[in-house]
Amino acid sequence: MARVVHIAEGAALMTETTMRHKVIAGMSNLLGNAPLEQAMQDNLLRLGPPPFDAADRAFARQIQATLKPEDVAATFRRFGLPVRADVPLCDIVAPLDAPPPATMGSTDVGDVSWVVPTVQARGATCAVGTPGHSWQMTAQGKTPAAHKGMVHAAKVMAATAIDVIGDAALLAAARADHAGRARAAPYHLDPWVSALQRGNHAGRARAAPYHCPIDADVPPALDMALGR
Repeated sequence: MARVVHIAEGAALMTETTMRHKVIAGMSNLLGNAPLEQAMQDNLLRLGPPPFDAADRAFARQIQATLKPEDVAATFRRFGLPVRADVPLCDIVAPLDAPPPATMGSTDVGDVSWVVPTVQARGATCAVGTPGHSWQMTAQGKTPAAHKGMVHAAKVMAATAIDVIGDAALLAAARADHAGRARAAPYHLDPWVSALQRGNHAGRARAAPYHCPIDADVPPALDMALGR
């Protein structure tokens, strides 16, 4: 953080302007978990693709008509899949060993994943090729296809949770995988974490190589939430 501030200060000095900065948020990278990922993949394969119908596909084709061919092709390449023509909505389950998408985002799930074993899934809720944060994405947010995709993802999450609850070996494997990935350096709890959380994670905190991306002297940015 200090380096970024120094760069901004240098730019201000060179342009004879002034600058001020404020830390609003900071997220950590996501720590994977192979046993949980396999368990979730098994449930995805068990359920199959979302149950889209002809009306869903017809509307998705209308959306795709507003996209560039490269948008559609990029979606297939992002998951290491061959480009297919006339696929308005996802009709397959991507393989677990597909290359990770060459995109970046931010989520506090990354921070959570350094504290407890965590798994995520990508669900099909929009036409193939829809760019994120686009008007096309917004236009599909409340469609029947989006609802079906959301419910489908919820079923996968619930089924995976049931597997973990009912399978002691899976739980142990998930914990062992998490500990193995997080053994390199001490875990540093954010100073704003509650005393209860500190107590719950005291033993685990000594093992995980997590460093909060927000400096210890930065208070929570509550003024935005309070409308200031």
